[in-house]
Amino acid sequence: MRGVSWKDLGLHKPESYKKTLLISGGILAVTLVSIVVFHLIKDQIPFLVAPESSPEDSGSKFGDLKGNWLLFFSIIPLVLVQSFLEELLDRGFLMNWFEQLFSKTSFATILAVLVQAVIFGFRHSHDLSERSITVALIGLTMGTAYMVFGRNLWPLIIAHGVLNTISMVGRVN
Repeated sequence: MRGVSWKDLGLHKPESYKKTLLISGGILAVTLVSIVVFHLIKDQIPFLVAPESSPEDSGSKFGDLKGNWLLFFSIIPLVLVQSFLEELLDRGFLMNWFEQLFSKTSFATILAVLVQAVIFGFRHSHDLSERSITVALIGLTMGTAYMVFGRNLWPLIIAHGVLNTISMVGRVN
């Protein structure tokens, strides 16, 4: 209805699968570095940030994963679908929508990247906490990569899926 195709959002066939995988690896590396740097400097942040609660404190939305590889392998396909859908929503739809919304400004793209990152972070914890800031940094990295790599969602989807899988493996071990 709006004249926007899946291809316009970034779901087009990659020119090179090898290049897509290399870009995904780079995005994943930058994301992991940004998370580590944040955790190294978080105590110097001039405002109070709620500490990140452990999955044991809050209970995992997936149940008790500790040592439960059967549960892990049964839910990992859903985690990968969730990664795909989050990229489509947050980078594909939201960033393009915010860019149109802010189109009268000379920095519409920057605002779109920042706003979607804040929403992405808040949507994952609903407060100003270590978790929300960490996830916002992931959103900032993914949003920047979306723009830098020509609005191609596939590298982001792959990196997001791998990141979520790594996170899940950490809960099983």
